[in-house]
Amino acid sequence: MSKARRAYEALPHPQVVVVGGGFAGLELIKRLEGAPYKVLLLDRHNHHCFQPLLYQVATASLSADSIAHPFRRTVAPMPNVAFRMTRVLGVKPKEKRVITDHGEFAYDILVLATGSTTNFFGNAQVEREAMQLKSIGQALDIRSDFLQDFEAALYAQDEAGQRRCLNFTIVGAGPTGVELAGSLAEIRRTVLKREYRELDSDRMQIWLVDSNDRVLKNFSDQASAHALGYLKDMGVHVKLGSRVTGYDGEVVTFQDGTRMDSNTLIWAAGVKGVTLPGLEAVEVPKASRYAVDRFNQVQGATDVYAVGDVALMAEGAWERGHPQVAQAAIQQARLLAANLRRRAAGRPMEPFTYQNKGSMAVIGRYKAVVDVGRFHLGGLVAWLAWMFVHLMALVGYRNRLQVLMAWAWKYLSWKNTIRLIIRPYVRHGAVKEQELASGGR
Repeated sequence: MSKARRAYEALPHPQVVVVGGGFAGLELIKRLEGAPYKVLLLDRHNHHCFQPLLYQVATASLSADSIAHPFRRTVAPMPNVAFRMTRVLGVKPKEKRVITDHGEFAYDILVLATGSTTNFFGNAQVEREAMQLKSIGQALDIRSDFLQDFEAALYAQDEAGQRRCLNFTIVGAGPTGVELAGSLAEIRRTVLKREYRELDSDRMQIWLVDSNDRVLKNFSDQASAHALGYLKDMGVHVKLGSRVTGYDGEVVTFQDGTRMDSNTLIWAAGVKGVTLPGLEAVEVPKASRYAVDRFNQVQGATDVYAVGDVALMAEGAWERGHPQVAQAAIQQARLLAANLRRRAAGRPMEPFTYQNKGSMAVIGRYKAVVDVGRFHLGGLVAWLAWMFVHLMALVGYRNRLQVLMAWAWKYLSWKNTIRLIIRPYVRHGAVKEQELASGGR
């Protein structure tokens, strides 16, 4: 056993086990550095992923390592914090133990920061066939997919075949869907037009589908209208008030019975919390989240807290819970860390109050929308604000420098540079559309 591990094990403090290293989990362990606790972070990945920029990895603007930060780089300087890469399988609340694929871990205090996953609303066929964007692996799949479709379109025997390869359907007109649609529209205007000259770039169609009556439903009316205008100016087909009911890998079916050929469907229509076996009694089934009090303690469980997307807290105007966004997760984690320090000192905890700092989404070059209180920005100013906020929110100076350089090159050269099919996207055991040969080697 190493000296550092012996020192950690010898700490005479209660053990806090944090499950999940997303925005909430990472913020919590950083705020507990030096606190009178032994803190153990469990995550199935060895890195934190900056999810707001996943779509830029998916559309070949950023490399995967630009938005990822190793947990061990964060944890290494913290003597009271340790990390284990493992998949959490469940919880034994009576025994105060967490079950993983590498054994069980005891806890005195358990913090669930498991985040959210894609919500397919019970549609098993769509879940099986559609693509999603919640992890770096999925982002790389989307990147390979659209590049493979470009290559496959060159082999199509007729116009209908080309259009099917170049028809991209995105379900969900929230920030992820809007940003993906805008990025693909820019790729059509630049990459496809300049580098796939044998193809008619107008045959690439981008459909953004949502059952709501406007895009960016949770934004202001002004921001929603601006975003819709930007999308239409970029040639995105926006199909509102329409619900997707089926997708077999080739044909999208809508609730009204209409059908549309599309080799690619990306589902960005909603999320749900990631809950763990063993805590079903305290779960809110419809929301797939844990009901927590104003101190983020899971109601009906002892010494168990939940923060971020998996926490459902009724507070003030947020009767149905806070939005499942990074700022809510970070704010909850900060207060919980402070409250755990208060608990260790025998002082009363303070209740959580959400501070809505606004919303923003980018649609394309010089096209973004920002809502901050009663102020609504659009265009160049909003685009610059979006870039600054996301750049500063990245974990690590190296990541910020990488992203800044990548953006500078992209916006000066009008090129998405990372267009490599390193790992072909595979569906049901076969490379989508065609087996991409390796040049006979």
